Amino acid sequence: MNGIELKFDGRGLIPAIVRDNATGAVLMMAWMNAETLRLTRETGYTHFWSRSRGGIWKKGDTSGNVQKVEKIAYDCDLDTLLISVTPAGPACHTGAVSCFFMELKKDDIIKEPPPPADERIIERLYQIIQQRKTERPEGSYVAKLFDKGENTILKKIGEEGTEFVMACQKKDAKEAVYEAADLWFHMLVALANIGIAPDAVFEELKRRFK
Repeated sequence: MNGIELKFDGRGLIPAIVRDNATGAVLMMAWMNAETLRLTRETGYTHFWSRSRGGIWKKGDTSGNVQKVEKIAYDCDLDTLLISVTPAGPACHTGAVSCFFMELKKDDIIKEPPPPADERIIERLYQIIQQRKTERPEGSYVAKLFDKGENTILKKIGEEGTEFVMACQKKDAKEAVYEAADLWFHMLVALANIGIAPDAVFEELKRRFK
């Protein structure tokens, strides 16, 4: 029998939608990793991974509102789970039967999300570099690099790489971080110069990790 290769994200997590097996009502959404999925299947009760607490939690351990698993399905992309359960009580910590009891109305104002502060900053930075490459705005450092050409871009990578090595040799953490950021930035410029997106590098890292 072939193994099922579920697609866990970069943190090793996969979203799990929980619904009432009798009514079909969606009760909640939580995250699972390989271990909590194993526990869920072995015990017959839902276990999840808490990102805020950084640990495993069994649904209902404190409240008694456990969820007996009836069926686990996965979607066509292998990146989302649908778990049908028989709940022993409300799914929501507020006491509501379902966590989805608030309706988004047409006139509700959605607050803008904060600027990216995690790995998405790489994607955003690359998009800006691409814009500078195309538009070449006056006074832009990136535009000047593209104007001067490939040799200048690659020379900067060599310079920043040397400065990064020197910072590491000195065991200077602050300087090493600063120089690493410079090196990564100029590597993104070089990738943009030859039309390669960071996603290609991420995919190669995933391939090696496997």
